[in-house]
Amino acid sequence: MATVTLITGGARTGKSAHAITLATGDGAPTRRFFLATAEGLDDEMRARIRHHRLSRPPEFQTIEEPLDLRTALQSIVNRADCVVIDCLTLWVSNLMGRGLDDEAILADADTLAGELEHAPFATVVVTDEVGWDIVPDNPTARRFRDLLGWVNQKIARVADRVLLMVAGYPVYVK
Repeated sequence: MATVTLITGGARTGKSAHAITLATGDGAPTRRFFLATAEGLDDEMRARIRHHRLSRPPEFQTIEEPLDLRTALQSIVNRADCVVIDCLTLWVSNLMGRGLDDEAILADADTLAGELEHAPFATVVVTDEVGWDIVPDNPTARRFRDLLGWVNQKIARVADRVLLMVAGYPVYVK
């Protein structure tokens, strides 16, 4: 079993860039994958996806999978030394958008945590902290905030390291 690193933080704090740094630094494994959960549903998101693709080093093989992370991870078991999953925030949003209820989403998170815990490759998982602000004014936003918080806890429990990004710098939480 290899290591699991969870990187969390607010918007534009350098989470994705730090994940890439960890996956490509000195002594980093050579067979690298990038598991992207974003879907280009509007012009802004398509621009963000383009930006991420252009900033990603060419040595990464990219898998775009917005929903079934378990199957995507299983597909690279004998081909990967390291995978960056970017990000849980969009994954939870995608699952909600497909109409999954809370129990199904949390069950998927348990399954993902098990896959990560037993994966034969190093994994760097990116997510967001969305619960530090004011309480959202609508039920869907409150549900999303709560679900992401619970999902983050599930992944943090199996992680070897948890990093909080603050203004581009990692703070080691675990």
